[in-house]
Amino acid sequence: MKKKLLILGMTVMLSIMLAACNSNTSETGASGESSSNYPESNIIIVAPSGAGGGWDLTARSVAKIMSETGLVEKAITVENRAGGGGAVFMAEYATKEADNDYMLMAKSPPILINNLKAEGNSPYGYKDTKPLAQLTRDYGAIVVKADSPYNNLTELLDAIKADPSSLTLAGGSAPGSMDHLVGVLPAYAFGIDPKQVKYVSYDGGGEAIAALLGGNADVIATDASAIGEYVKSGDVKVLAVSSTERLTGALEDVPTFKELGLDAEFTIWRGLFGPKNMSDEAFEYWTTKLSEMAETDEWKAELERNGWQHEYRNAEEFTAFLEEQEAVISELLKALDMHK
Repeated sequence: MKKKLLILGMTVMLSIMLAACNSNTSETGASGESSSNYPESNIIIVAPSGAGGGWDLTARSVAKIMSETGLVEKAITVENRAGGGGAVFMAEYATKEADNDYMLMAKSPPILINNLKAEGNSPYGYKDTKPLAQLTRDYGAIVVKADSPYNNLTELLDAIKADPSSLTLAGGSAPGSMDHLVGVLPAYAFGIDPKQVKYVSYDGGGEAIAALLGGNADVIATDASAIGEYVKSGDVKVLAVSSTERLTGALEDVPTFKELGLDAEFTIWRGLFGPKNMSDEAFEYWTTKLSEMAETDEWKAELERNGWQHEYRNAEEFTAFLEEQEAVISELLKALDMHK
């Protein structure tokens, strides 16, 4: 009887041990690494601007490649949340959506600029988010209509210097923000008081281009990658770009600011951000997926198609880069008398 009880006890203990082992395996996976059920629902990537600009294109490209490659099985939708050159949605993202693991945001230098500039500034910056990865590098372009009387940047700057109120500069971001800085930088380097340049802001690069083509602006500052199709169609002329070297493709014949004797340049990076209180499992998921996406042939083809330069930084590298960029932009805004 004792022997039977002993055998029964050992059997029960063995069953418990096996059950615990199986439970542990289901939680950690065969590799021994912690698995996660994230994501359990669909994902939203917000472009805090209208359609057609750099944020919109970046968000849609990420959604497209993640789906095409099967890296993310859940559906990814892109939402445009225009307003204040990105500042309106930034306030919502930093507060109401701070715990939303299922909402990401595409951003670029305005996340720093809007937080530092004096007028129309945002109290929220990159530290109110969870930086996930830098994905691309782009540059600014100074653009006029094809029938504009200005055929080079020097002619345009001469006209602005003679009568700053006679020309309207437009961009897809708020005053003192990215497009504005790109537009006034060559003027500043040319000896023009940047505060005298008449600037009109639109919600996104697409709206700024429409304003130019519709005759509501004489010149726009926009992303170099967003203007190539309009150059090919013959609708616009690009007078200069803010890159350190000449670009390729549709803008290969366009001079840089420095080629024209102007000591100015501006790099437009783009990246993806998560909410400030993003869970560890969601953070690990997206940093891994974005790293994998950046190495795919599909993503490299997307970069080429959009005229973007490849520049990937992981979350740690991206955060360190943002700290450096914050110092550079702060210095620039102070020089332009636009710092808060």
